[in-house]
Amino acid sequence: MSIFSKLFKMFLAVVLMPLIPMLLLLAYYQVHLKDNILETHANLAQIVSSSMNQHIEDLNWRLAFAQQLTDWLTAGKNPQPVLQEALNANPDFLMLAVLSPTGEERYRAGERQVLNQIPKLNLEHDPSLPELAKNPRLSVSSFDVVAGRPISEFIYPLPNGDFLYGIMSFFSFLSRVQEQRIGLTGRIYIVDQDGQVYANDYQYKPAFDAEALKNAFVSNSPLIKNLKTPQETYVGAFSVSPILGAYVTVLQLKSEAYRGIYYTNVIIALFLLSIATLSYFGALTFAERLGEPIGALSHAAKEVSSGNLDEKVDEEIGWGEFKQLIASFNQMTADLKDYQVLQLQAQVSEMKEQVFRAVAHDLRAPLLGLQGYLYILQSGKASETEKKEYLEMMSQAAKNLSSLLEDVLDVSRVQAGMMTPKKESVDLAALFKNVTDTLTPAAREKGLDLAFQTEVPRLPADPKLLHRVVMNLVSNAIKFTDKGFVRVRGFQDEQGYYITVQDSGIGISEQELKGLFQKYHQVRSDRPGYGLGLFISRQIVQAHGGKLEVSSKQGEGSVFTVTLPKEIK
Repeated sequence: MSIFSKLFKMFLAVVLMPLIPMLLLLAYYQVHLKDNILETHANLAQIVSSSMNQHIEDLNWRLAFAQQLTDWLTAGKNPQPVLQEALNANPDFLMLAVLSPTGEERYRAGERQVLNQIPKLNLEHDPSLPELAKNPRLSVSSFDVVAGRPISEFIYPLPNGDFLYGIMSFFSFLSRVQEQRIGLTGRIYIVDQDGQVYANDYQYKPAFDAEALKNAFVSNSPLIKNLKTPQETYVGAFSVSPILGAYVTVLQLKSEAYRGIYYTNVIIALFLLSIATLSYFGALTFAERLGEPIGALSHAAKEVSSGNLDEKVDEEIGWGEFKQLIASFNQMTADLKDYQVLQLQAQVSEMKEQVFRAVAHDLRAPLLGLQGYLYILQSGKASETEKKEYLEMMSQAAKNLSSLLEDVLDVSRVQAGMMTPKKESVDLAALFKNVTDTLTPAAREKGLDLAFQTEVPRLPADPKLLHRVVMNLVSNAIKFTDKGFVRVRGFQDEQGYYITVQDSGIGISEQELKGLFQKYHQVRSDRPGYGLGLFISRQIVQAHGGKLEVSSKQGEGSVFTVTLPKEIK
């Protein structure tokens, strides 16, 4: 995970963690706030219902003429004048009629348009009449529409046993109710039990789903939390009205009713977005400020790890503790460089000492031998046979001195970059035969089987340098093999030429393999040599563009492989 992502998450956590309880509390508050808003609608519906109840109760004293009507009926007079007078006194009365105790119409009066639409009444099968006869009271029925006007029927029992039947218009009442507003979209409606809104042709009649309203009325709660129409969604509440089968319903667009809550949510969302934005740019800024010194330190650490102790970090890119850390890092690399110089000096000094001791020892032995042989020859005491033997020994000692000096000079040439191969076509079989013929006496002396095999007739290389490499590898194999075999093989593929020298000798441990091709490195100090042969051999092979590798297991022998690339034609 990057520094930026970690910082971004940390900033968000630091800022948002304290806000989580507040947001939970706000969510809880908003739920109850919605219920409170709907409770306000419910209270308004209850107020309108109470107002309707008062309107109906006012009807009782408006029926004071019922006593006069009873007197006329008792006296056998036609009550038409009384009915007409009552109609004139109450403009919202559309029709008045007198019914017999069995519910048959005896007299009627009212507007001609209304009378023409209503046939002669016969309520003898109405179960409410016997009940009203036992318990005299005013009964108001549900709403209906007659002549385009919302009306309601009422029945009032008269003292003589007859009933006063009337039709009362609720047009003015409903008009006043529908004129009321809650905000811009909230209105009050009178709705029947089937969900139909009572309204005439001149009143606003919304496109509510009657079935949805009907389902709301049968619920246990007076609150309407989600009423969908084809265009909008409404919320509100309802209250049972004193009119049989009618409900006072208050409905308002959900978007307007909860506008304050929505605005609060928008503000909170913008606030959270602002926090996230600030956290993002804050994390980005800090990541850049942190990333530059950390990246520089990381790069410098990799350079130092690879051995480049001259790498420095600019202290100006640091700030705060980073500047101190960079200064400490630069001081550390400087100290490491000084320590490395001292260590190298000590190693070089020790290596020189070892080389000088080894070279001096090996030079002294043949020199002393040469001096001894010269003294004997100069004394004239040696026979001719001894003189010949001494001269051969002196010749061998001189060859050993020459070989040692040649190796030392080759190391100097390699270090100076002066070893450049002169390639020509080399007969590999002849080269192998020459090497094995030369070293066969040494192999036979140890009882070793020395053999060669090649599948490569010729290859491009410097014959002298390649001969030296093969000679070094085979002589080393014989030197470190006490029994078994030493085999030389040459083969090729599409990529290059390969020369392998395999032995059944003592093998090389993993620890020794790491420094095997270094100068003056010796696997066994009890075996003759100066530790220069493999170093020079690898340098010769690399000068040819190839590589010298070894695979070995201690106690099971070794395989040295020379790989020379094929030249592209």
